[in-house]
Amino acid sequence: MLVLSRKNQESVVIGGTDGFHRLLKVTVLDIRGAKVRLGFEVDADIPVHRSEVWERINTEAGQLV
Repeated sequence: MLVLSRKNQESVVIGGTDGFHRLLKVTVLDIRGAKVRLGFEVDADIPVHRSEVWERINTEAGQLV
């Protein structure tokens, strides 16, 4: 696991370089106490889910990884 520190309005970019044509950009939008709001910019055909939703989808499909 890669762990990075980011401040409000700072981003992390994943992909978008040689061999990785798709891009995921995650931006810290707001920090209030223990809550952090994140914004995700990604190709429209790539699903983005909270982990508990992803687990439920994959459990219902019998594909929990």
